[in-house]
Amino acid sequence: MPEIGYDVPEPTTDCDDDNCPFHGTLSPRGTVLEGRVATDSMDKTVVVEREHDVKVPKYDRYMRRRSRTPAHSPPCVDAEEGDTVRIAECRPLSKTKQFVVIEVVEDEE
Repeated sequence: MPEIGYDVPEPTTDCDDDNCPFHGTLSPRGTVLEGRVATDSMDKTVVVEREHDVKVPKYDRYMRRRSRTPAHSPPCVDAEEGDTVRIAECRPLSKTKQFVVIEVVEDEE
């Protein structure tokens, strides 16, 4: 099995997806982000939502912003709505998809 270059466990199930970093030819590289899956209603695509704080100098306070990133979800990585996932940058897969899900992060709860 090919090593993808990140310290993530390899999925136990196989898949026949060409755009899978574990079982296909897609090579993730670059930025790694972590966020919550906002929706998984599309086929092999999830939308990952990340929240961050932005300082507003006029009021000397922070404002909460969020960014939504579409990511490819291979069949062997079972990412569902509400899961915390780790996504890695890859080559453009479509007009908006430039990330792939590499791991579902286990929460400490």
